[in-house]
Amino acid sequence: MTSSVFLFDFLAKCGGYAVVDGGFATELERHGQDLNDPLWSAKCLISSPHLVRRVHLDYLIITASYQATIQGFEAKGLSKEQAETLIRTSVESACEARQIYQDRCTKDSWDLIDSGNNTRRPVLVAASVGSYGAYLADGSEYSGNYGDSVTLGKLKDFHRRRVQILAKSGVDLIAFETISNKLEVQAYAELLEEESIDIPGLFSFSSKDGINVVSGDSISECASIADSCTQVTDKPVVIYPNSGETYDAESKRWVKSSGVADEDFVSYVGEWRDAGASLFGGCCRTTPNTIRAISRILFEKSSLTSSKAEM
Repeated sequence: MTSSVFLFDFLAKCGGYAVVDGGFATELERHGQDLNDPLWSAKCLISSPHLVRRVHLDYLIITASYQATIQGFEAKGLSKEQAETLIRTSVESACEARQIYQDRCTKDSWDLIDSGNNTRRPVLVAASVGSYGAYLADGSEYSGNYGDSVTLGKLKDFHRRRVQILAKSGVDLIAFETISNKLEVQAYAELLEEESIDIPGLFSFSSKDGINVVSGDSISECASIADSCTQVTDKPVVIYPNSGETYDAESKRWVKSSGVADEDFVSYVGEWRDAGASLFGGCCRTTPNTIRAISRILFEKSSLTSSKAEM
């Protein structure tokens, strides 16, 4: 089964669309974690693995490996072997949370099964791969400016081992997140080919205008590289923006700007769906309330569509 067929089959089982999770680090901070650290949310894989699983139960499920890099863990004094174990742990935590969720659903849905109204949707686990800029922890994933010394080969060398580990860890797909320049898209695309990765890859781009990634490179060009061809319209589209606040790399704080309330955020879901998106969620500074609201909007639209189809 090709990646496209796999994802379209998944979406069909979900009713034509699916919900992605929200701000993982935002929830960790809400639970009292101080993430002012080069490892960011990956710090909790070391200090609070129980909390990682707890937050996964708030959202299903992109792993806590966004900033979990071998290089980042080694900079903290861990060995390469320990770093690799922690990357695998990020997947294990997500898979455990999925199993707990599914067990609860099974326990709570016998009445639905008996009545022939079982609508439980499948749940996928996506392994998060953050950009090189995330590892730098200087906010450059929001600018795409890595400097002239960062080459295609350097990016491939940086990401290769983590991608190898995640691809063999039991995840359903790999999510390459906050891609901010064309060079890193090329690095990911070549790695997938060179390593013969046989699970789907999700490419998400960091953009402020919906036309270009934050480095100024065209999203269309980046998407064409990711797809290894010039036409990408036959692939499912995912959208999961930040809340609208601005990240200050110097103070390492989110600064209030045009951030919107959950009810305003989800008012865009209909537009995104009409534009062709199939997977919806939120990224930094969004919450479980945001994701619940998105799910509610989609469910209402689905119910309305089904009702019209039956008339």
